[in-house]
Amino acid sequence: MIELKTPAEIERMHVAGRFVAEVLTEVGRLADVGVNLLDLEHHVRGMIERRGAESCYWDYAPSFGRGPFRNVICLAVNDAVLHGLPHDYTLRDGDVLTADIAVGIDGWVADSARTVVVGTAAEEDLRIVRATEEALEAAIGMARPGNRLGDISAAIWAVAQDHGYPVNDEFGGHGIGRTMHEDPHVPNRGRAGRGLKLRPGLTLALEPWFARTTDQIVHDADGWTIRSADGSRTAHSEHTVAITEDAPLVLTRRESEDPGATPERSGESQAGRSAW
Repeated sequence: MIELKTPAEIERMHVAGRFVAEVLTEVGRLADVGVNLLDLEHHVRGMIERRGAESCYWDYAPSFGRGPFRNVICLAVNDAVLHGLPHDYTLRDGDVLTADIAVGIDGWVADSARTVVVGTAAEEDLRIVRATEEALEAAIGMARPGNRLGDISAAIWAVAQDHGYPVNDEFGGHGIGRTMHEDPHVPNRGRAGRGLKLRPGLTLALEPWFARTTDQIVHDADGWTIRSADGSRTAHSEHTVAITEDAPLVLTRRESEDPGATPERSGESQAGRSAW
């Protein structure tokens, strides 16, 4: 079932979205050579507790994971891209780090992800990060009344094709609002003009993610972390977006974010399943 939100409810989601943006800004600031993923996890736990927010990940136990998940943020490195289980790993120069987080505040949820390069960045790593950010902005641009869900999926796919990246359609975006996962599923590959007609009040988590040379995935022994099947590096960008009568409203936009800009280096200031 798809629930359309009122402007007042969207503003309550925006409150959660601003906090999610703050957390991801902080993670990007702290992630550096020599920093342990568990330190980032515990720092984010403190931010959530101080804000009085609720993690959507803690105790989450979907059918595709080895639940319950007992962390508040997903942290994935290099060829890992989705559902990264924070563990005892110290970041190295040139690592690609994806952070993904969803929280609820006063009963309303927002979800966002970003990828940064730690220390010295290889151009090919910056390129794939830029591609996911470009795909996300293209998807957001299609999130307008009268368009269809396929227009969003096709926009993501077109950017991937332009950059030469394959697209996995097992995990993608999703509806969001009172809970982290609502209908509809938003594939990262699709055909324009097809699918659900977009209406004001629809809120979606849009999340293109690419691996450099494969559309196949494998799972770690931890039962959560998803990696590219061939070990190629990955990137993931996500925002929570509300469709309004006018322009799309990005509820998780970071203050310093400039769509289309060069990605930041850290240290410098079943089919149809949803990634989260």
